[in-house]
Formats: sequence, C-alpha cells, structure tokens
Amino acid sequence: MTQKSAPDSTRRSEKSRRAIYDAALALVGEIGYTKTTIEGIAARAGVGKQTIYRWWSSKAEVLMEAFVDLGARTAEAAGQAEWEQADGIPDTGDLEADLKAVLRATVDELNDPSYDAPARALAAEGVANPAFGEQFVGELLMPALEMYVRRLRAAQDAGQLRADIDPYIARDLFVSPLAQRWLQGTGPLDHAYADTLVEYALHGLAPR
Repeated sequence: MTQKSAPDSTRRSEKSRRAIYDAALALVGEIGYTKTTIEGIAARAGVGKQTIYRWWSSKAEVLMEAFVDLGARTAEAAGQAEWEQADGIPDTGDLEADLKAVLRATVDELNDPSYDAPARALAAEGVANPAFGEQFVGELLMPALEMYVRRLRAAQDAGQLRADIDPYIARDLFVSPLAQRWLQGTGPLDHAYADTLVEYALHGLAPR
C-alpha cells in the first residue's frame, strides 16, 4: 500500500497567499478600495480571516503587497523583469533606445487588464485618501521612477545630456504624459506614442 506524503505546508501557504493576492486585487478593481474589506478578501480567497491577519495587519498592507507582486508578474510578461532585478533601466550606451524600450514595456503593462483595474482603483483612493496616497507613491511608484533618474544621471556622466538638467524634472517629461493619457484616455496608449514622447523630450519641439 502506497503511503500518502504529508502535505507541503510551504506550498499550501504559497497557494493561500496567491489566492489572497488575487482576491484583493479583484475586489479593489470591482468595488474600490473603501468597500474592500479583510472579510471580503478572505471569503473571495477561500481562507479564514485569521490567515490574513497572520501575515498582514491591514487591508492596505495586503493590497500594497499584492500590487507589488502583480507589478513583478506583469513586468516579467512585458520583458521588464531583468531591468528591475538589475535595479535600473539597462544602459546600452544609446539613451534614446533604452528609454523607448522601457516606455514601450510600461505601455504594455498599463494596457494589461489584470493590472489596469486595480491600478486605477488604488490611484483613485490615493487622491481621496492623502495618507494612503503618500504610502502608495512612496512604496510603489517612487522605486520605479528612481530607475529613470539613475539612467538619466548615467547619461549626464557620459556627456549624452546637459550637466545642468535636473534628472527628476527630466524624468517627468517621459512618465507624466504617459500616466495622464492612461488615466484620462486622451488618446491611444501604444508604442508609437511612447516612442514619440522620448523623441520630443530628448530632441525638443523647436526647429533644428
């Protein structure tokens, strides 16, 4: 008679954690941050409330971690995972090509329905709830934005950009229009738009 092996507690915990992530992101995308509750997440995930409180102290913590995990998964699907693991945008020596590559991957991420709905819900809550907004920006947005700053500083060091340029303002020339078009739907959000943003930001609008 074959003896059954004992359940793998690590695998079981990971399965529960994944179910909680998925439930939290689905709920916040469907009903918004305010109406999402620990009880609702637990019910959707098929776990006990105590399981969630064993790992997190609040729904904000659950959602932040779930969104970080979602970002990692969508980045991997969009080809960004190697950049994030390397702690920055690749430096091939061609600043324009590097920025176009990362903005194109960001466009793919923003157009992914599994990312879009929870991202919009969390962004909206960040506007309505300043404390949550500060946490959202500090923990989720700023680490990604810092990658642009580091790449632009490297370009300055290489003489590819003017030394007097503020890399934080320069960063916003690339990412802010992208975010505005995504949030407000003012036009197509595609690779052609991403490429044009880079070209306009690097080469300017005045006649050459």
